[in-house]
Amino acid sequence: MDVRLTPEQRQLRSAAARLADDLGPGSVLDLDDTDRRARLEKAVEATGWRALRSDGASGVEVALVVEEFGRGLVDVPLLGPVLADDLAPGISSATVVVDGQARDARGLRQGVFAEGDRVLAAALGPELPGPDLTRPDACVTGPPEPVGTLTGEVAARRRALGLVATTADLVGTARGAHALAVDHAKLREQYGRPIGRHQAVAHPLAEGLALIEGSVSVLRHAAWAVDELPPEEAIRAARIAKLYCARAARTVCETAIQVHGGIGNTWDCLAHVHLRRALTSTELFPVRLEEIDRGLS
Repeated sequence: MDVRLTPEQRQLRSAAARLADDLGPGSVLDLDDTDRRARLEKAVEATGWRALRSDGASGVEVALVVEEFGRGLVDVPLLGPVLADDLAPGISSATVVVDGQARDARGLRQGVFAEGDRVLAAALGPELPGPDLTRPDACVTGPPEPVGTLTGEVAARRRALGLVATTADLVGTARGAHALAVDHAKLREQYGRPIGRHQAVAHPLAEGLALIEGSVSVLRHAAWAVDELPPEEAIRAARIAKLYCARAARTVCETAIQVHGGIGNTWDCLAHVHLRRALTSTELFPVRLEEIDRGLS
């Protein structure tokens, strides 16, 4: 495995990062800015990234875009449509349905899901309130209709991609939460000096950075494995990555709230939005330690 990104992959990551920085929410108040979200939706639609797999993108390239969108708390659909496109290419304005509920479904009309060796599509109802303030779900209302079939190997690879994509979102939102905490630690002063100079703040932030670096490493391997290893090995790599990154992301996001002190416990602090997104991605295709035959500490 060559862990280096190609020039094209670096350009893809940079483009996703710029879009997230320019149009993603910079505050909790921005989450209610419909004009900003409309511009963001238009920009994401123009990129064609929701059909990455149909366009021949690798698991690594999908993970790069999803990670940057997680970092920037991008609040228009990407994760759900990417997985739907991998499951049923050619169906527009669709997201993936997991456990009977359409995920990442803001503004989308259809949900697709697998049932045995069949791929089904159904109409979606109104958005549902939930803990993730950036990616609302929706209920399935229409009768499902068959739109394709799956072989066992294809289904396994799509399962691996689902695990990798949600893991990439975890890594991204952890990076975003950590950056938010570091910026606050540089600016917030106590006793005449920035709080980031105190060991009680600096050490948890350093530990969070180490967790993120480990998460990036295990994610890159799992993303590469989606297309390069046999399906069973790809799923195993993805499960390990999901379990490690879910634990790391929760720790990093909770540390970000603690670094903010009393402000971190208020609605106006963006740190809780990162934590909400991390917890939601953890529960989407969840992985238990019992599913892995070699324990992680």
